[in-house]
Amino acid sequence: MRQAPYTACAALSAAILLLAAIPAHAEKADKDQPMHIESNRMSSDDTKRMSIFEGSVVVTKGTILVRADRIVVYQDAEGFQISTATGKPVRFRQKGDPKDGKEGVWTDGEALEIKIDGRKESIELFQRARVTRDQDVVNGDYIFLDQRTDFFSVSAAKDAAPTAPEGRVKAVLQPKLTPEKK
Repeated sequence: MRQAPYTACAALSAAILLLAAIPAHAEKADKDQPMHIESNRMSSDDTKRMSIFEGSVVVTKGTILVRADRIVVYQDAEGFQISTATGKPVRFRQKGDPKDGKEGVWTDGEALEIKIDGRKESIELFQRARVTRDQDVVNGDYIFLDQRTDFFSVSAAKDAAPTAPEGRVKAVLQPKLTPEKK
């Protein structure tokens, strides 16, 4: 089945904002890079302002890499996009900007579902969520990242027993050496 040029272009532009919402400390140069999307199938419905990429979806844009089984991108009337990626698990990776003369660090994340909201500039990771930045790691059932403020929160599973290992938030935070302690 052949798509009209407008439909294919709309689907590609819809996917572009999928990666625009990765954490604020991400490399600024990434936003100016071309986006490459590979999948086994793609469909677009301009009436619903929705594009679907299915089957071993790989999205790259600069240092950003997203791997999912399926990505659905919706665009609201004002042009903001909400993307939902699902997989077993969905994985993303992105390099941060250099800071204080040091090379940028990598942020890796995974969950069974990741929702990226372009309007709110937020990322939500659902079910078996994990985010690693440098050597710090947080795990929980739900992780919320606010890109505007670099704030994040982690929650345990709502119906898990408080003493169950899978029902607890887990974090490993490495000590940060100050310049005078090095």
